[in-house]
Amino acid sequence: MNDLELIFTMLGEASTTEITKTIDAKGFAENKDASMKGGKIAGDARVALEKQTGKNIVSKENYLQLPEKEKRKLK
Repeated sequence: MNDLELIFTMLGEASTTEITKTIDAKGFAENKDASMKGGKIAGDARVALEKQTGKNIVSKENYLQLPEKEKRKLK
């Protein structure tokens, strides 16, 4: 991952944590809702930066060359 990918990932995680604490989420449904909201915050920020700079934030640096299923076939 590049620096900006890590930053937006951290923003999503931190946002989710704060939302979860604020609403005192308990159980799967409440935590899922908090995670969707936290992810949206990071996603919206990423889209805004991409629009402003005209560059994609997500890079191909962290993609695997072969899917795991194909790697297993080679073994």
